Amino acid sequence: MKDRYYSLNEYCLEKFGGKVYKLSLDGGMTCPNRDGKLDTRGCIFCSAGGSGDFAEKRKGSITEQIEASKKRVCEKYKGGKFIAYFQSYTNTYAEVSYLREIFTESIEHPDIVALSIGTRPDCLPDEVLDLLQELNQIKPVWVELGLQTVSEKSAEYIRRGYELNVYDETVRNLTARGIEVITHMIIGLPGETREDYLATASYIAKSGSKGIKLQLLHVLQGTDLALDFQAGAFKTLEMDEYFETIGEILQILPEDMVIHRLTGDGAKKILIAPLWSGDKKNVLNQMNKFFREKDIRQGRFYEA
Repeated sequence: MKDRYYSLNEYCLEKFGGKVYKLSLDGGMTCPNRDGKLDTRGCIFCSAGGSGDFAEKRKGSITEQIEASKKRVCEKYKGGKFIAYFQSYTNTYAEVSYLREIFTESIEHPDIVALSIGTRPDCLPDEVLDLLQELNQIKPVWVELGLQTVSEKSAEYIRRGYELNVYDETVRNLTARGIEVITHMIIGLPGETREDYLATASYIAKSGSKGIKLQLLHVLQGTDLALDFQAGAFKTLEMDEYFETIGEILQILPEDMVIHRLTGDGAKKILIAPLWSGDKKNVLNQMNKFFREKDIRQGRFYEA
């Protein structure tokens, strides 16, 4: 079935000529929300692994991480190309000399077709932007920004630590350098409604971001969000609620916006809620079934 939205799978087939898998790497960085620059507690939903619970463990060089991650992926999937994905914590929060070293090592690996960097909009000074522009001349560089929400109240609650205009400026700066931006948003934040989710998606749609990652709110052990959940401060979304929200969001996104993810999965060993999200294969199957029955703009997709 042909995708009715512009999926990451379709985009990669066009851009790289085949299936592409992400290799999650650990650059050994921290975050200004953890080291005391802004806070020491991290974002309220963020696990001890800095949202990189599936990343390759930091052992040896970046090349060694790539090879270990490739081996793990290839045990499950045959064929394809690879994206080096720096996922854990804030991956531009270091000296530019160090960033040059690890990003260059990854992008020059012969099996890597692109570099994807997860970071914060407030951690991209000019010298880092210049480095990314330089690397983008070698192979495509994508920058993933954790916006999560446009609600000021929610941003304060989750301890995001920067104002919305910082995101706007960063998207402009990256786009001006020819670097693709992917924006993360969370669906299900405490106190937010369907209207709030649509407002965030609409904002991202008009921001200049090339792609979007839609993420179900997960409650993970060891987070301050878990304390609020266990105290009964909020409920997580049911499966059908989430699917309905995704369906509405897809209707307002531009047809050329790449949908990098329609869901996500928290590590099962630390997942508190919603437990239905723990079986990702079932979630994807049920989502496709729901969309077919509702005739919602959608398609089958692969998520690394």
